[in-house]
Amino acid sequence: MRNLLTHKLLRYPLCITIAALCGIADTQQGLTTIQDTLFKADGTRFTGTLTIHWGTFDANNIGTIVQQSRSVQVLNGNLQVQLAPNSGMQAPANTYTVMYQSDGREQFTETWTVAASTQALRVADVRTGMITSSNSAPGNQTPIVESAVVGLVADLAQRPVKGAGFGTGSVAVINQNGQIETVVGNVGDCVLADGTTGPCGGPVSVFFDGETPAGLVDGTNNTFTLLNAPSGLSLSLFRNGMYMKASFDYTLNGSTLRFVPGIVPQPLDTLVANYRVDPDFGPGNLRSPTLAGTAAAQVLCSASGKANVSTTLTSLGSCDIPALGLKPGDRIEVRFTFAHTGTASGFDVQLNWGSKTVFARHGGTQDLAFAGQTEAAVTSGGAQITVQSWGSVLPFLPAITNATVQNGVKVDLLGSVSKQGSDSITLTNYTVLRYPGK
Repeated sequence: MRNLLTHKLLRYPLCITIAALCGIADTQQGLTTIQDTLFKADGTRFTGTLTIHWGTFDANNIGTIVQQSRSVQVLNGNLQVQLAPNSGMQAPANTYTVMYQSDGREQFTETWTVAASTQALRVADVRTGMITSSNSAPGNQTPIVESAVVGLVADLAQRPVKGAGFGTGSVAVINQNGQIETVVGNVGDCVLADGTTGPCGGPVSVFFDGETPAGLVDGTNNTFTLLNAPSGLSLSLFRNGMYMKASFDYTLNGSTLRFVPGIVPQPLDTLVANYRVDPDFGPGNLRSPTLAGTAAAQVLCSASGKANVSTTLTSLGSCDIPALGLKPGDRIEVRFTFAHTGTASGFDVQLNWGSKTVFARHGGTQDLAFAGQTEAAVTSGGAQITVQSWGSVLPFLPAITNATVQNGVKVDLLGSVSKQGSDSITLTNYTVLRYPGK
């Protein structure tokens, strides 16, 4: 009896094990293997990911396949995946949608119909079609967000971007915010390391020859004055054609000459001085006011504008000034002229300094012309703007206003007519000048 019981107990675990193995084998039954080697057009093997989507359908010998997707890695061209056969299945769905991804983006999409097979099938055996975009270009056109591409957002953050004063056809400079702007200057100017411009070649020495020192030649006066302070030992002083020796016949302090006793010029004596003034004044030299140069005006914009026959206030001409052209100490000058044709309607004109409206005036039917001038003194806090305008009938009107700091400014001149008809308002000319500060 004990032997019989022991024999039965020993048999049951074996049956359970066999049943479990049979169950595992059953779960694999009914699937079809797709196995292939994938290549690129240049003959190299494809490496990437296949994302396979399917809808819910009923598979023979398996049961209901619920809607889902899976990703399959393809390394060195080797593809192997098992799928439930969907060939001949009824609606709602009987195709697999397969998206090929490689090199960080989706390459193309195709559809598969998998037949029941005990032998492995190739991709060509299951492919039933390609999914194309609306413009008939092959491949899937679904946009990919930047964050989905590894490293793209960080790389884009490193690139320079356009600033408010960006333009084409000119030298570029990086502003204080790391943005690209167009250099402001005249044609032929040179660009300095800080982004400012000026005449090429730099300042040069100035020579003064045959100058007569100012002072009374009466035998008593020993002090005479030159127009400028000579640089170094460049002064050559002559009395009646005889060379005078510095520190022996006279002393020089800046632009002032003093003759020593006994060498004081007498009536009818002739004094002649030759000297040089260098742009880089050394210690002990005085900068002469007569050589203090004034900054040359830079023409930022100068053109004829547009015309407007509508009652909508419209930009007729504008000028973009980059942030580098708005440094404290700079001065921006705007000059403009408008022409009004017709006598059936009045007109309106307006000038904007960036987001600030500097002035807005209305002209009557008898005003045939309108002109004005605006000057903006750039400061660390923005700009103090003075404006004056007048018309053929409109009286002269001055005004002062202030504008806040702006990262680049658009000077915009606008105009419109009061009543739609035959009248027009035209910006005949406008010029924007920059006077760079010291």
